[in-house]
Amino acid sequence: MSEATYVAFVPKAKRARLRALLQTEDMGELAWRERKRLFGSDFYFSGPPTLARQAHAYVTNWLNGHSL
Repeated sequence: MSEATYVAFVPKAKRARLRALLQTEDMGELAWRERKRLFGSDFYFSGPPTLARQAHAYVTNWLNGHSL
């Protein structure tokens, strides 16, 4: 099975909210991890390419203020 990893930068003001959301969800085959940086965090989403891409798209839309 192939695997893909997508990275989303999340500003410091929103990273705790995203982390809390991800910790409460059943991610199935998708794994995530956070790498804290000075002004925010990089969130890595790894798993089947379709799921990783969908998670990245969801986070990107959420950061841009679009409701899904």
